Amino acid sequence: MADPSTYRPAPGAIPTSPGVYKFRDAHGRVIYVGKAKSLRPRLSSYFQDLAGLHPRTATMVTTAASVEWTVVGTEVEALQLEYSWIKEYDPRFNVKYRDDKSYPELAVTLDEEYPRVQVMRGAHKKGVRYFGPYGHAWAIRETVDLLLRVFPVRTCSNGVFKRARQVGRPCLLGYIGKCAAPCVGKVSADEHRALAEDFCDFMAGRTGNYLRRLEEQMREAAAELEYEKAGRLRDDIGALKRAMEKNAIVLADATDADLLAVAEDELEAAVQIFHVRGGRVRGQRGWVTDRVEDVDTAGLVEHALQQLYGGGESVPREVLVPALPDPAEPVREWLSGLRGSQVDLRIPQRGDKKDLMATVQRNAQQALALHKTKRASDLTTRSRALQEIADALELDSVPLRIECYDISHLQGEDVVASMVVFEDGLARKSEYRRFQIRGFEGQDDVRSMHEVISRRFRRYLQEREQTGEWAVPEEDEPATGARDDEGRPKRFAYPPQLLVVDGGQPQVAAARRALDELGIDDVALCGLAKRLEEVWLPGEDDPVVLPRSSEGLYLLQRVRDEAHRFAISYQRNKRSRRLTAGELDSVPGLGETRRRALLKHFGSLKKLRAATVDELCEVPGIGRRTAQTVAEALSSCTPAAPAVNTATGEIIEDGAEQAAEPVAAAPQTAPSQETP
Repeated sequence: MADPSTYRPAPGAIPTSPGVYKFRDAHGRVIYVGKAKSLRPRLSSYFQDLAGLHPRTATMVTTAASVEWTVVGTEVEALQLEYSWIKEYDPRFNVKYRDDKSYPELAVTLDEEYPRVQVMRGAHKKGVRYFGPYGHAWAIRETVDLLLRVFPVRTCSNGVFKRARQVGRPCLLGYIGKCAAPCVGKVSADEHRALAEDFCDFMAGRTGNYLRRLEEQMREAAAELEYEKAGRLRDDIGALKRAMEKNAIVLADATDADLLAVAEDELEAAVQIFHVRGGRVRGQRGWVTDRVEDVDTAGLVEHALQQLYGGGESVPREVLVPALPDPAEPVREWLSGLRGSQVDLRIPQRGDKKDLMATVQRNAQQALALHKTKRASDLTTRSRALQEIADALELDSVPLRIECYDISHLQGEDVVASMVVFEDGLARKSEYRRFQIRGFEGQDDVRSMHEVISRRFRRYLQEREQTGEWAVPEEDEPATGARDDEGRPKRFAYPPQLLVVDGGQPQVAAARRALDELGIDDVALCGLAKRLEEVWLPGEDDPVVLPRSSEGLYLLQRVRDEAHRFAISYQRNKRSRRLTAGELDSVPGLGETRRRALLKHFGSLKKLRAATVDELCEVPGIGRRTAQTVAEALSSCTPAAPAVNTATGEIIEDGAEQAAEPVAAAPQTAPSQETP
């Protein structure tokens, strides 16, 4: 635990300008990012008596080892830079609303010659009209299915569309009247675009005039005794009304607004957002986060707005919130800049908008209650598990970062290893790594474990060399994945407090030997044996046996099982690629796209093998140098033995080869078990 006075800047050295500041820990990792209208009083507030600080703030300043700042011109620039750094550094003590999915939207690709209606996720594209977001993709498809009988816009992919044009026959939707079939010329491009624009107008809320026009056409058809046409129009009107019922009007003035509500307690906060477009609720989303930062409701609202709109979400004309950020004007200017016009950021005071805000607030409270029901005592359980591990292994502090390693192979072939990372008892999948064992061939789990641990911590030493803290051995490969020293997460730069290996005494001894060879003595080590779930420590003849009901044992088992899963999946994938490799896979510089192009052009490997360099050059994307490389590689390969029909003994002619790369058959072996 660091003393904040050891890195406190001199009061006169801190500017009074607006800016953004970063706290770093002893490893140089950014742990907190903040902004201030005036840096001097804000930073000075962190270095008062620890007893007067909020417990979370006190934990942050004692974890930190240094502080730095960047001066900007305005508070709006500070807001933008703060959000950028939070996204870049992922600081531990900042509130982060982690949305576990991207929300689907209904998109109309008006930038294409024949616009298409489809479900899209992610960043918005230029020339595409979006409606939503929706909570579920099936909600979009239900709405589209109702509207296609009235607005038969194409929904097929570009590949299906091109195929239909080639064969001159539409898809099923074209036959049943849910697509105007522009692919076969039933409507022109202009007529189809008009349908797409009517579809967009209806989705935008301009429904009254269109429904009245359909009702008038229905009455005219009935008056002229065209009852079939009148019946179709009646059904169309019914479909449109059912689609409208799915998005009931909540604001009579056709408002475009986002309503944001927050429900919170001392440990967690839940955010709910309603997207209202054209007076109708078009979508809903929500997040729940741990309150690792000491902020009030206004601060939570500001962080939520940064997370919501900083990632490219479109900004409506009104943003309604339960509390205004302090100060609110920089946030309002930032939102207006993103939209390109004035944005009204305010608290609803009366009328329908206040009533709808109350509904959003109830949803936020229910979401928080449901989250707590699902994760009852989860934070307490994780803390207890880490403390039990620390007590059982006699560690100086709880292991906030745990790394686990596992070896996997199939009878000594395709030997690989996995590294999984758990921080604060939760999986950190972005930092998982996988290794190919390349120091030797064959089956030797102990030697494999020694190699993996050596490579991982040699990379750690190499990346720490940039800070001057460690001397680096001269051997092994360079740290090609290293980044700069600005606190960005490096591939192997952050050491674990506890290293777990899957195995017993031999694996633990191999890992200890690897650490000793590199001079690393500040990383705790243990092994978890599968048979009796015993915890082995280096140099000990007897294992540590944790109670079966121990939360610490449960956590170690989850870490070990995750490492096993990650290693097995990589080993199977590697073996599958090896067994399906063909002759063209070994050609240097020849990727998947050009391999497919060659096989498609010649039809079979036999014809490709017989082709000259000039004939190979006729394939799009194949230059003369590549053609020569392919010809040389194929000429040096021994042709595969002819295939035999085992039922008749007949030799299958090579001309019957499929126009696809052959798959090498796996050798017939006795059933075997994959070794983790």
